[in-house]
Amino acid sequence: MPFDTPLAEEIWDKKYRFRSEASEDADLAATLDRVADAVAKAEKPKNRKVWRARFREALTDFRFIPAGRILAGAGTARNVTLFNCFVMGTVPDSLPGIFDHLREAAITMQQGGGVGMDFSTIRPSGAPVMGVGAQASGPLSFMDTWDAMCRTIMSAGQRRGAMMGCLRIDHPDIEAFIDAKRDGARLRNFNLSVLVTDAFMDALEAGKDWVLTFDGQPYRTIPASELWDRLMQATYDAAEPGVIFIDRVNALNNLADIETISASNPCGEQMLPPYGACLLGSINLAQLVRFPFEMEAGIDEAELETLTETAIRFLDNVIDISRFPLEAQAEEARAKRRIGLGITGLADALIFCGAAYGSDAAVSLTERWMATIKRAAYRASAGLSAEKGPYPLYDKAILERPNLRELDEDTRTLIATHGLRNGCLTSIAPTGTTSLLADNVSSGVEPVFAFSYSRKVRQANGSSLEEPVTDYALRVWQRLHGDVMPPEDLFVSAQTLTPQDHLRMQACAQRFIDSSISKTVNCPSDIGFEEFKGVYRDGYKLGCKGLTTYRPNAITGSILSVPAAPETSGPDEVPLVPRARRLEGATYKLKWPPSAHAVYVTINDADEGQGTHPFEIFVNSKNMDHYAWTLALTRMISAVFRRGGDVSFVAEELQAVFDPQGGAFMDGRYVPSLPAAIGRIVAEHLGAPGNTDITSTSRSDAACCPKCGHKALIRKEGCDTCLDCGHSKCG
Repeated sequence: MPFDTPLAEEIWDKKYRFRSEASEDADLAATLDRVADAVAKAEKPKNRKVWRARFREALTDFRFIPAGRILAGAGTARNVTLFNCFVMGTVPDSLPGIFDHLREAAITMQQGGGVGMDFSTIRPSGAPVMGVGAQASGPLSFMDTWDAMCRTIMSAGQRRGAMMGCLRIDHPDIEAFIDAKRDGARLRNFNLSVLVTDAFMDALEAGKDWVLTFDGQPYRTIPASELWDRLMQATYDAAEPGVIFIDRVNALNNLADIETISASNPCGEQMLPPYGACLLGSINLAQLVRFPFEMEAGIDEAELETLTETAIRFLDNVIDISRFPLEAQAEEARAKRRIGLGITGLADALIFCGAAYGSDAAVSLTERWMATIKRAAYRASAGLSAEKGPYPLYDKAILERPNLRELDEDTRTLIATHGLRNGCLTSIAPTGTTSLLADNVSSGVEPVFAFSYSRKVRQANGSSLEEPVTDYALRVWQRLHGDVMPPEDLFVSAQTLTPQDHLRMQACAQRFIDSSISKTVNCPSDIGFEEFKGVYRDGYKLGCKGLTTYRPNAITGSILSVPAAPETSGPDEVPLVPRARRLEGATYKLKWPPSAHAVYVTINDADEGQGTHPFEIFVNSKNMDHYAWTLALTRMISAVFRRGGDVSFVAEELQAVFDPQGGAFMDGRYVPSLPAAIGRIVAEHLGAPGNTDITSTSRSDAACCPKCGHKALIRKEGCDTCLDCGHSKCG
């Protein structure tokens, strides 16, 4: 099973290939053998050989793609979880309880799981703390602590952390929460979402006031429209917070009779109760299309049903073979046996069938395929229930939940007879890295982001080579049609579609999904604010459970734009600009609490006719303990500054450094090390008034990848994904 692209092989080798002192996966086939063997062990011994073969067949040619935690961990005997993400327990409004939950989150992330939390249970800033004569610092101050913890886990060598922080729209600190990410350095390890209620949307529609309350006590009243505009402006300017329509989430939850949901996992596709976990896998629709680009192109629905049945059993088995960071998570997972089967390669499959993403034909095909998967998933779960028993908290009243009422009578009868093995079955997750592994098929439910682009591959000698990367559908077209240009009205991309095209597809898929969908609605940078606000109102009216938009902006940078002519120069060929005799700059005084002497950080700027940009940095202090490493650090950073381009990654990387001897609190926030404090100053300088947009002089509008440093980081499905090295923050 050879790879079609070098990028896919590189991702397999770095992310999913198992290596130990005793052995390693010889090739991709060995990786898939390992996974199929491990998952089949959940079957009775007499059935293992049969199901091992069925699982292995489903994995062949990436027809079914388990989530990354399963590919990397199944069958390795490592102390890791096979669940991608968790929602943590309800955070209590007490200092000991808050830090107990911080510890639980750290343990979960250490084993590779992302975490989501609802901070609405923490009293607002300024509220009295009875018994100690103090005032509460509010949920955001504790979120800063979570953020520092995540950075510490990350910089200690583990998988990059991912967290979702949620706050209700009626919490008294909601305005500060909405504005938190306007600070380009704050809460960088969080995705943020506001929990918007139906009552708020009704107040907004009616032009009424909105009361901010906590624990039944009203704090103040503001116009609902004013709060909505503030939320929309922050999202317009900084791409966050996202919006979760929390009442709709609970109303449409299969398990609403036995749980209440108040948070999602980091990427938003799994709305989960306290200690809930998401176990993910995707059916690759692009691999199932027969006769691509021909009149008879289509998916064999019988084959799709069979593959769905196998995938449901596969994911159900993973529950039984996985470790869990916390016993509460294990109990929750086993009591409800929630899984999240989704899709990937949708956009490519539509292209193969002659349907442009967002068109009426695309909506019709998506409805047909998703209805087939939903029906097959429920029938498979009922069959598993007959064989292995229903999930422990099963109640036949689930048949009256909205998602099950829409099933055909035969499927409902099957469930009524045998019950269900799984409380929730479907979800559409981000598949940024695994879609690249699967020869760069379109990701999840998203449109194709870019049909072709170049990535720079760093060589052993420090130079780099240009390597073309092409979308799977375009490669198939080129194999069939050679140099004939593909039709532009069919090969549409995220950049050419309207927000309404995105919404149509998200709402269409959501009708057939138990949980939710990780999707980004791409908006042009010049979209008007009123039109932008309309995207969210339209999404609510169309039945979406949540919305994440992305508009290129000065705070988070811009998404990748493919250059008209590819550059060929590597980073070693960029000439260093000579230093002018006199430079303008700024000196920042840094009082690092563990040191008796202040540290002074000077950053000088240069102007080569395209606006000012950082040129050099100096760090000085009477404390000579830091002299050697600060001198080395400033020389390296200055060399990076002189090469120009987007240097924001310098601040990001410095702020990710933690000191094993401990950090310090500065301005009410925990800073994990002195280099991290210097990184904060660099970030402040880059965002200071008078500086040009840091993306304006770079070779493209892409953000800089924090792992490989290349200008190839894009935002899709609510996650950051690097088109060069495959790094994904939460995929």
